[in-house]
Amino acid sequence: ERRNGWFSLDRLPFATNRKYLVRTHVHREKHYETFFRFHYQTQNKTLTSCSFFSKMTKLKVSLLDYGAGNVRSVRNAITANGYEIEDITDPAQIDHAEVIIFPGVGSYRSAMNVLREKGYVEPLRRYLKDGSRPYLGICLGMQTLFQSSEEAPDGQATMEGLGIIPGHVIKFDEKKMTVPHIGWNGRVHHQDSPVFRYVNEEEDVYFVHSYYAPIVDENKEWILTSTDYGGERFISSIQKGAIVACQFHPEKSGKTGLNFIKGFLESVENGTLASAKPLIVEPSKKTQLVKRVVVALDVRQNDHGDLVVTKGDQYDVRENEKEGAVAGRGGVRNLGKPVSLAKRYYDEGADEISFLNITSFRHGVIEDMPMLQVLEEASRSIFVPLTVGGGIRSYTDPDSGKTWDALEVASRYFRAGADKISIGSDTVHAAQAFIASGGVKTGKTSIETISHHYGDQAVVISIDPKRVYLEKKEDCENPRHVVVELEESQAGPNGERYCWYQCTVKGGRESRDICAVTVAKAAEALGAGEIMLNCIDMDGQCNGYDHALMKAVSDAVRIPVIASSGAGNEQHFVDVFTATSVQAALAAGMFHRKEVEIKSVKKHMKQCGIPSRTHS
Repeated sequence: ERRNGWFSLDRLPFATNRKYLVRTHVHREKHYETFFRFHYQTQNKTLTSCSFFSKMTKLKVSLLDYGAGNVRSVRNAITANGYEIEDITDPAQIDHAEVIIFPGVGSYRSAMNVLREKGYVEPLRRYLKDGSRPYLGICLGMQTLFQSSEEAPDGQATMEGLGIIPGHVIKFDEKKMTVPHIGWNGRVHHQDSPVFRYVNEEEDVYFVHSYYAPIVDENKEWILTSTDYGGERFISSIQKGAIVACQFHPEKSGKTGLNFIKGFLESVENGTLASAKPLIVEPSKKTQLVKRVVVALDVRQNDHGDLVVTKGDQYDVRENEKEGAVAGRGGVRNLGKPVSLAKRYYDEGADEISFLNITSFRHGVIEDMPMLQVLEEASRSIFVPLTVGGGIRSYTDPDSGKTWDALEVASRYFRAGADKISIGSDTVHAAQAFIASGGVKTGKTSIETISHHYGDQAVVISIDPKRVYLEKKEDCENPRHVVVELEESQAGPNGERYCWYQCTVKGGRESRDICAVTVAKAAEALGAGEIMLNCIDMDGQCNGYDHALMKAVSDAVRIPVIASSGAGNEQHFVDVFTATSVQAALAAGMFHRKEVEIKSVKKHMKQCGIPSRTHS
């Protein structure tokens, strides 16, 4: 075969005087398309000559989507780098794959059960056996490579993995640290690998996990990077030969993550993937989990039926007389379109984006959820974590009578592009039932069913409390309510220095006789992985977060807390991170109205000694 050459053939008939054929092939791990152009005489339809040329093409990525969690973002990250995807739907495809990406999202037990049920375990072991075939595992796609995990079915101490890497996956110690490990953290490099060729060493990546792979002598040769959290150093990525895997989520790590995927796939194409070399690791070098800046977008239909981002003033989203309403309540505040605003915040450096669908499920069926389209569109160009809340509960279609349980509703959100779901009113109901039963879990609440399938880290609970002021602690009649002392600057309208925080449901419209701390502790016991903590009294006031509330809840639980309601300037973020142990702070209105920029918040945090992610 001669490239860019000519040769002659006789008497080969075709329907026209030119015909093109395309042949794809692999040569020295590079992928080519060869184009053949045939020339022949029109009258006697005799082939006279043939010319051809070859060009290198991008390889096709085989995606192992086993049906759990948000895989849409991984798809979008691959296609954003210019690669095509072929879904693995049959075990036989694994043997013939050029490169496999396994984006494991959810729980280890669910992942391994599905791999076994679909017959993928043995083909994967064959594919990975000698380490020469390209593989990228993400999160559970890395954990399943180990011998076993403590994230096992009830009644089992451990669950067997693929057994490619020596070692066992274990859970972070909840007595020593907040669990899950959620947020942006760094990496200590143990190997110089081409997969990081486009990533600076100081760039943080996004983690969300409760279980980790500890470093032991038997797996040290596999370590690509390690990361520190809560006094533990764990394996954050591995590489041996062509096998690469990471505990962090590149598809949620912004441009840094996209460049990591780019480096991996380009290394597969040019044959350099297995060229990683060991590095000398400085023992004193540590990484740090940074504080997160989260942007919230309250999404609802306005009076014309359009989806808009709005903002409440103590949960009232309609314009008032101060904003030009002639009398009574005006129209829904319109602060922009959801997807375009979210993209703006991603570009400006938001660490996470939270969509709150404040009209979901009042009418219509699950197929018509307006947030599905918003999430699908947003996830095409936004590569940081997306949380969605609103209507995460069991639901009966009023027309068909069909009932959707909370897990099915959450699954639709995850498949549309959500990384985490936020449960509001249903959390209060579940907490009340949990306490009334004496702390008995039914396994049927929305928190339990979703966290069991997708993992605790996928479930955020949103608490909407309001203050009940007291002259003194003893004035609280219910001993279950946690009474807090207020700072003088945050005292009540009559100077009250004590209060308890009464939880509400239905967007703050109805109150329940249960306090925020009690709900938070019950939700943690039921399997929630994170708390979004609002305060109706502070909402829209721009006077700062409610420190007493944030401290009371964050001190009472071992899961991460996101402070919400009240931010009006950069100092408010510094204040809440300094005064409480919350891991993230959320704001909305001040960003929507462009009164404060995200980069100015992060700059001020760093100037005050509070770690934040550098926007890449």
